[in-house]
Parts: sequence; structure tokens; C-alpha cells
Amino acid sequence: MFKLAEFIVRNPKRYNVRSTYSMAHKVFVYGTLKQHEPNHHWLTNPNHGVARFVAPGVTKTKYPLIIATRYNIPFLLFSPGNGCNVKGEVYEVDDVMLSKLDILEDHPNYYIRTMDDIIIERNRSLEKEVVCCWVYFLMNFKPELLNKQQFENYSSSDTHGLPYMERSKRDPTYNYYPEVKK
Repeated sequence: MFKLAEFIVRNPKRYNVRSTYSMAHKVFVYGTLKQHEPNHHWLTNPNHGVARFVAPGVTKTKYPLIIATRYNIPFLLFSPGNGCNVKGEVYEVDDVMLSKLDILEDHPNYYIRTMDDIIIERNRSLEKEVVCCWVYFLMNFKPELLNKQQFENYSSSDTHGLPYMERSKRDPTYNYYPEVKK
């Protein structure tokens, strides 16, 4: 019975049902989870839960957004006031999706998920709104990472020449955590 109810909630138009499914969390994504980036499929996979795009957003506080490791992974360093107001996307997600994102981001072992203020524009209007979102930060990072090139907006295919290497193409025996973590 539960599986049928879950199917109906995920396909409300097919059954002419209004969904009251709870999208309890807002998440700000700034790297490979954004639209047209290599890990965006995590947000669109129905087996990972439910995610709904809300709006483009930008961090209210400046942070360093860098690309590091041999796999060219984007990291938002928790160093408030340094770097740029980082551009990304805000999604509303359910509990299941949030737990899947925690797995992807290896929270709390690698990234730390914390709340932060994000500025969004609703409905392409000039009116701005501040929303509190979950953001995945690298907290205990090596200080020399602050010397790397910093970005306002991440794209794996940008002119920086540092394309993201998907997990399936990585050496499974190599631990890249020491490259960035203290």
C-alpha cells in the first residue's frame, strides 16, 4: 500500500491528485549538482526522493569557492567574509533526498551541512528574498586552499580547464581527503 501511495505522490497529474507531499528542506547547490552539471542527476532521480527547483540564488555572505584535488572537485570553504558571493541554485527537497545528498557529500565526515542565508529572485522579478538553506561546506580545510583561484560561479566545462572527474572514472584506492582536509 505504501509503495502505491508513494507512486501516486510522485505522479499526481497521472492520477488527478493534489499532492500534499512535504518539501521540508531548502538546499543551496553551487557545484556539480546544479543544472547542466555532472551530478545534477542526483536531484532528478526519483529513487533519491523529491527535489523541486525554486530559484537561482547567491550567498548573502562571501565564501571562497575553489576547485581542488586531482579530480577537480568544487569546494565551498567555510571562511565567511573571504571570496565571493557565490552563485548557485535553491531546491526544495524531501527528507529522502536530503539523506541521499548527505551520502553524496559524505556529511558529516567530509562536507558539513549547515544553514546559511541565500538571496533569491522569485519569478524573474526584481524583488529579492532571503531564504535560509542547507549548504554543504568544507570546514576543516588546509589553509593553503585559500590561495587557490576562487570563483563566483562554478561550471565543470568553464574556461578554467579543470573539468570535474566523475566518481566512476576515479581510482577507487586513492583517498583524496588529505589533499584538502586538515
